[in-house]
Amino acid sequence: MALVPGQRYISNAEPELGLGTLIRIEGRSVQLLYATAGVLRQYAVHSAPIARAEFRTGQKVAGKGISLVIEKVTDEEGLLVYHGGGKSLNEAELDDSQSISRADERLISGRVDRADRFDFRQEALLRRADALRSPAWGLESARIDLIAHQLRVAEIAASRQPLRILLADEVGLGKTIEAGMILARLLASGRVGRVLVLLPESLVYQWFVELLRRFNLQFSLFDEERCESIETSDPGRNPFQDEQLVIASIGFLSGSAKRSKQVTEAGWDLIIVDEAHHLAWAPESASPEYRLVESLALRAPGLILLTATPEQLGRSGHFARLRLLDPARYHDLGAYIAEAEGYAELSGIADKLNDGEALSVGDCNELSRRLGEDEQMAGLLATPMDAAAANTLLDALIDRHGTGRVMFRNRRAQVGGFPRRVPQLVALEGSELDDGQRQHLLAEFHADLQVSAPEIELPYANDPRLTWLLDMIDRLGDEKFLLICRSQAKVLALEEVLRMRSGVKVARFHEGMSLLQRDRNAAYFADKEGARLLLCSEIGSEGRNFQFAHHLVLWDLPLDPDLLEQRIGRLDRIGQKHDIILHACAFSGTAQHALMRWYDLGLDAFRSSPSDGRELLKRYGERLVQLAEQHAHGGEDADSELDALIGETRATHEELSALVNSGRDRLLELASARQADADRLRKALADADANLANDEFILRLFEQFGIESEEHAPRVVVLDPEYLSTDGFPGLKDGPQQITFDRAVALAREDLPLLRMDHPMVSGSIDLLLEGEHGNASFLVDEALPGRSALLECVFVLTCVADRELAIDRYLPPLPIRIVVDTRLLPRNDYKPSAECVRRSADRAIEYSRYRKLLTKLVKPMLAHAETLARERAQIEIGAALTRVERELGDEHARLVALARVNPAVREEEIEAIDAELEALRTAIPQAGPRLDAVRFICSADFLNLA
Repeated sequence: MALVPGQRYISNAEPELGLGTLIRIEGRSVQLLYATAGVLRQYAVHSAPIARAEFRTGQKVAGKGISLVIEKVTDEEGLLVYHGGGKSLNEAELDDSQSISRADERLISGRVDRADRFDFRQEALLRRADALRSPAWGLESARIDLIAHQLRVAEIAASRQPLRILLADEVGLGKTIEAGMILARLLASGRVGRVLVLLPESLVYQWFVELLRRFNLQFSLFDEERCESIETSDPGRNPFQDEQLVIASIGFLSGSAKRSKQVTEAGWDLIIVDEAHHLAWAPESASPEYRLVESLALRAPGLILLTATPEQLGRSGHFARLRLLDPARYHDLGAYIAEAEGYAELSGIADKLNDGEALSVGDCNELSRRLGEDEQMAGLLATPMDAAAANTLLDALIDRHGTGRVMFRNRRAQVGGFPRRVPQLVALEGSELDDGQRQHLLAEFHADLQVSAPEIELPYANDPRLTWLLDMIDRLGDEKFLLICRSQAKVLALEEVLRMRSGVKVARFHEGMSLLQRDRNAAYFADKEGARLLLCSEIGSEGRNFQFAHHLVLWDLPLDPDLLEQRIGRLDRIGQKHDIILHACAFSGTAQHALMRWYDLGLDAFRSSPSDGRELLKRYGERLVQLAEQHAHGGEDADSELDALIGETRATHEELSALVNSGRDRLLELASARQADADRLRKALADADANLANDEFILRLFEQFGIESEEHAPRVVVLDPEYLSTDGFPGLKDGPQQITFDRAVALAREDLPLLRMDHPMVSGSIDLLLEGEHGNASFLVDEALPGRSALLECVFVLTCVADRELAIDRYLPPLPIRIVVDTRLLPRNDYKPSAECVRRSADRAIEYSRYRKLLTKLVKPMLAHAETLARERAQIEIGAALTRVERELGDEHARLVALARVNPAVREEEIEAIDAELEALRTAIPQAGPRLDAVRFICSADFLNLA
């Protein structure tokens, strides 16, 4: 068939998009526009998952405000023209929403499936609709723990429109996970499509792996080489329009005027920037990185910034980040500082209200000054305070909080649940070292300071630290140890010498290994009978959860306190059931010993999580390195100068900690902790985890495609695709694979996908099933039916074709409507065949050609009446969906309008966005209509004698 612009097609994978219009043919690819859904798709001609939308005589079509029953179809230069009732419609003029089912044709022609397949298709439709409506859609299969503060942030942020927020949790609380959760939810719901993640070069690979393994999101890494490759194959093309989901180094982009211009003009729905404190800004100037993000932020509706730097350690830097989020609101640094100090003054009052303590006269006066214009608040302040009144006042303060609309700040002390850190630091006798060993240790120290560790000789075979390590492992019996060191070279060197010197089972984990190799070695370490020692490089350890162990060996120490915190965070996590034992050793009189002492005595970094580590490094890092080198060379006064530096660091640390604590914005912290609609997201995820029926359905779904399953352990299953019936199945390309239905197992075993309804393998399988004819026509003989009776069971899908950005599935997913009618056109929706009837039907041989004329006569009027009943049912579902819209969005709109009167941080754009969303939903949902998906003819045994 010749491809002609204007032809109409249906996407087999996404039928909810409605009819698409072929708009362009370029070489071996075609472009289809699904106008109502606002989606443009490009397909390869030879493998496009599309089917021509051709309608036949007797069907009804609509377009250009008219509808007709087709009497004749003609072809005019490759486009179909439908004629009927004296009217004509070219296929290009058809509305995007049309009924295109062929189920009744299959039934009448006798091309039917077993009754159990019809039932399974209906079950798949129901389970998909339930899953799409869940607030956890897009997150159910994410490899995340159900940590309250992270879920609250994700729930609140994902509902904001437009989304412009700053994630500022303390180190170790999971800002990357929060950003990933928000992103996964927005992508799954259709609220965003094009996303750009900007990172320091050192974090690019970590984010790529984190998004892939934790959230099943496949991003593309962009660098100069990739951009040049795209431009070579397609000159003039903007390379950043080649992919929807892109990760790039911010330094690479900001360092090139050409790439900065291209990425800015590429058009993005959401920008995510990690380590946003590196974006330098001052009223008179800004860094290239800041200017790049600023230009992107002005064009993209969505922006997420991540930083752990407390605002008290740099008010102007914090203001600069807020300015990127809302330049109209944050345009004057002096005004912002005055406002921030005012909120800091309220922190003490907020604490008293939250803790149920009595307010002083001064406190009440301050509240009257801030809330006195509100009659309800004034009334509460004039009466004795009880718990309900305190909560109301606190909510009022939070509602009026400026940065609380754009910033989330959780603290370790507030979140709780962290284990105690127990350092076991050992100073080995440095006098035992010879000159060669001293030189090697100093060379190793210098190498560890480099961004990319250079290759140096690592003579660990005779290193006394190895004896310390082996003695410790032997002494602690069966305990597991995670050892982290600076580089892949160190991992390999340690593995080699341990293999020669010890019988301990060792696994390695570094960036030079493939993801599959790392997964297998991590699983070997997690196994009770597996490795006792896991050797990790710096990059190899990022983003992994090894909290089943509680011994961490710091073979070396990074200069950056945040990097040290990241290492410790592999074990020091919420839910860790043991104290974390931190093992480190260094030879006295070496640079490593100087660094260990600075961390221990200057920052107390082995016992606590210092929030000022980056600031202390900025102030003292250069001196620390110089004194460490002098200490290693035995320079005069080196020890006393190092002691002085440690003392100075300690004093500054205490001063900065006091500053951060005294300047804490308790309203912001309370806002981060208190907001959320009764933890809907947490409950939805917990319900999905407990839904064993969905687990069983998923395995039956895979069986439809010939995939066999065998339980390997509780809720761990091996999927075997040996008899896979289609090449289109989304996964298992590499043969058998283990999967799990247990969240705890998935968190411990990153090689095992966590299967839920939203996992790409599952959702893709459902799409594959429903896009085909599998089970959409069936013939069933039910001996329990009386006389010569017959029924027609129809399954319609209530479909709403709308812009994907509306995320309409929240309120009205593709919903199956089951209608049963008899030959007298009376509804029989109470009928349900027995399981035994369905089972026995597979053994009954029926000569369908005998009944074709009878079916042709009966099915058409029965189907027409069933469609009328389905439309009546559809109106009920549409009404319920509109009620949900008004209850959720209508109430939120009213709240925002009221909030805008007292909180200047509520932007007009937010109210306008929710206004537009409400209006669009009120318009789109009533346009939904049922389309026939499946049909089953059911008759008594005596009915067969009619033919």
